[in-house]
Amino acid sequence: MHHNIKQCGIIILAAGSSSRMGKPKQLLEFDGMTLLTRVSKMAIQSKLYPVITVLGANADLIQDHLDAQELHIIFNENWEEGMASSLRKGLFSMNEMYPHVDGVIILVGDQPYINNQYIEQLIDAQDKSGLPISACSYAGIMGTPALFHKTIFPELMLLEGDIGAKKIIEKRKQDVATVHFDKGVIDIDTVEDYENLRNEKE
Repeated sequence: MHHNIKQCGIIILAAGSSSRMGKPKQLLEFDGMTLLTRVSKMAIQSKLYPVITVLGANADLIQDHLDAQELHIIFNENWEEGMASSLRKGLFSMNEMYPHVDGVIILVGDQPYINNQYIEQLIDAQDKSGLPISACSYAGIMGTPALFHKTIFPELMLLEGDIGAKKIIEKRKQDVATVHFDKGVIDIDTVEDYENLRNEKE
């Protein structure tokens, strides 16, 4: 069966407390703007709709840096449970506000090298293959950014704990079209990660 997507939304997961960083990593500067602002701007430029950003820890602080007009900013009061709760919250809100949306791209706020080229490639890979999922591959794994057809939404809604969409991607390897994103392996969890990123940029 060919899974067609007529309207694809975006959910940006940015509710974590950055415990290993010691300060909100969503607000770290890269390329003259915060990591999360960068991802948000890119999502808005993609012309996909809606773009939902899920905040949790330090939400008030982070929200001040975001363009609230273009984004649907949603607060996940259960952010301490981990990534799955933010994914569920974002998906639930999207289904409620835009029930006709039949695809979603999941982005995270701490992959500094993500750009719209990968979003286009995900859409293209899913469309050409007809498979229900397309995902980025890097360092031998498949993960975010990833695109899911609405037939996968119920499985995403069942995720629990600090587990993201990766679990479903791994479980359904035969249903996944892949896009190579070598620098997807770079995410910012620690001060050291951030220093490395800045040094590489210079």
